[in-house]
Amino acid sequence: MLNRDIILQMEPTFFQKHPLFKDILSLVVFVTAIVLCTLFLNTYIYRTYDVVGSSMENTLQNADRVVVNRAAVSWAHFLGQEYVPERGQVIVFMNEDEEKVKEYKEAGVKNPMTCTVPNSVSDQYIIKRVIAFPGERVTVKDGIMKIYNEEHPDGFIYDEEWRKSDTDGPKKHTSGEVDMVVPEGELFVSGDNREGSNSWDSRNGLGTIPYCRIIGPVIMRLFPFNKIRGF
Repeated sequence: MLNRDIILQMEPTFFQKHPLFKDILSLVVFVTAIVLCTLFLNTYIYRTYDVVGSSMENTLQNADRVVVNRAAVSWAHFLGQEYVPERGQVIVFMNEDEEKVKEYKEAGVKNPMTCTVPNSVSDQYIIKRVIAFPGERVTVKDGIMKIYNEEHPDGFIYDEEWRKSDTDGPKKHTSGEVDMVVPEGELFVSGDNREGSNSWDSRNGLGTIPYCRIIGPVIMRLFPFNKIRGF
């Protein structure tokens, strides 16, 4: 007696019946994954910004494209801490919420900068160099900016470390008259082009910057391509 093999005919799946739908679904999944990955990178890993204006000359020029390290800030926040940059680092931070500033000023708040900013604020992000930390005294007199702290009770001029040449780094002359102590939890920042009114910063109206407003430190100039450099 012969054994006969019984071949079971499987019903085709939905995607086998509709290959076009399968291709469309695969494309949607791929695009969604790319968008989510991009949002994750842009929120927690890095961001890019265009420099607007001349406040950071001679270090950065108008229309330079810079890369900002968000990972350092994200990691600090993950640990439940505020991100604290190093002295001399170039950072990007959020501009002030003008409505909140007005409200705080009316309430007598000494430094009215807040940690929120509406989308309607023009020049929403600002780029400056970190000068001094909480408890340190900053003075500007006779064109020279000095920092006083426990290590340097007689003051020191930090610019020499970051001025690589007359055409690269903070300019030598600093305009204005300043004598202040940086409040707790905030930073004194300044542009590199401090002659006259070229830079709006902690010397002349911007005020000191709360840690919570920091987007991150600049780690690279990406454009122009012939001037790519790290920081």
